[in-house]
Amino acid sequence: MTVPVPRQKQEATQEQPLVRFGLRLANWSERWFPDPLIFALLGIVVVFVVGLLLRQPAAKLAIQGGKNFWTLVPFTMQMVMIIIGGYVVASTPIVYGAIRRLAGIPTTPRGAVAMVALFSMLTSLISWGLSLIFSGLLVRELANRVKGMDYRAAGGAAYLGLGAVWAMGLSSSAAMLMATKSSMPPSLFNISGLIPLTQTLFLWQSIATTVILIVLSVLIAYLSTPSPENARTAESYGIEYEPIRSSLPIRRTPGEWLEYSPLLTILVAALLCWYLVDVFRTSPQGALAALDLNTYNLMFITVGLLLHWRPKRFMRAVADCVPATGGVLIQFPFYAVIFGMIIGTGIADALAKLFASVSTHNTYPLLVAMYSAVLGVFIPSGGSKWVIEAPYVLQAANLHQVHLGWVVQIYNASEALPNLVNPFWMLPLLGLLKLKARDIVGYGVLQLMVHVPVVFFLCWLFARYIPYIPPMK
Repeated sequence: MTVPVPRQKQEATQEQPLVRFGLRLANWSERWFPDPLIFALLGIVVVFVVGLLLRQPAAKLAIQGGKNFWTLVPFTMQMVMIIIGGYVVASTPIVYGAIRRLAGIPTTPRGAVAMVALFSMLTSLISWGLSLIFSGLLVRELANRVKGMDYRAAGGAAYLGLGAVWAMGLSSSAAMLMATKSSMPPSLFNISGLIPLTQTLFLWQSIATTVILIVLSVLIAYLSTPSPENARTAESYGIEYEPIRSSLPIRRTPGEWLEYSPLLTILVAALLCWYLVDVFRTSPQGALAALDLNTYNLMFITVGLLLHWRPKRFMRAVADCVPATGGVLIQFPFYAVIFGMIIGTGIADALAKLFASVSTHNTYPLLVAMYSAVLGVFIPSGGSKWVIEAPYVLQAANLHQVHLGWVVQIYNASEALPNLVNPFWMLPLLGLLKLKARDIVGYGVLQLMVHVPVVFFLCWLFARYIPYIPPMK
């Protein structure tokens, strides 16, 4: 006599093989994958050993590495301000109200997860910091409204902005760095010159790649969402709905008056807006050229300050998101050590010659894509990794006469791929959702399996039709 299989177990066996595979991978990763700081420290050791193998003096490697420890301080603060700016904007009453209205649109779990995926990627094109917070708050609202929505699938969809297209938008660390002379180390500027956003983010090939990845990601998220019978809902994790409270505590002393008054907010925001308008109006290369990291971050801080209206509420939002910046603050100086050893010695020239020797004009884009994706597993920061990688990658691109701006975009598209399974940038989102990385990374594995061949093909295909432009010094 055959014993019938329980309905829930039977459906899970039929529906979720890729999900189970992803969760097994996540469990292994959680047990064996060390803290991202370990990879930064390990990277220093590896580069030092490579330098010795390339006959670089040990003393020179150590001195150049230590001398550059503080080189990326301006860039580090720019990355921190992206996180803070994204949070203070997403937590404003106006934006949070929009999130709540969006959460009232879908009526099915699949529709809800697809919506999260779409808005996660759209907001990441504006700011990856905003994407994490916006999509995380959207998942919390949907979990309270759409019954039977799988909390894991929604969490995985909320992270798609960081794993699919964030670097193809305005928060691209690499593109913004190459367009900001003050943020570029002089040695890198000598190789590539200034690369404006019109030659990176706003190439039609870049826009087409972004659209393709968004459509593909939303489709995968929609089709991979479990049925309500097999869903792990927020309630099954013991997670209760917690809306953001916009009210402030009662003012108790006369000295707190200005903290609760919008007077200073209005005055300061008006001055900053005046400055920003002047920056775009007087930019010699046009408004797009003025959109560098400093200008971009100032815009977000100004908008957040104005929308929070009262200094007290603004500072509360800043305090809430500061813990998420700790990894950036401590790790970027160690990445600068790697950069110093590569640039300050003969390593950069040796790697550039290696890239040039093992590739041709046609194969070089694919080589860069593969290399950037693999290196991203070990250095999960797009900005700091680009500073390390850019000197020899762009130097080899000059030798092969491959469009430098498209090389930046090849890096952007491929560098995001390992984010789908790397928990480093998940931390702000996981904190909002009260989940662990292993709970959502299975869906990242599923997306990764489809994204890798598509991204590599598009990087190679479009490189064939963009003419080379010499560096703009």
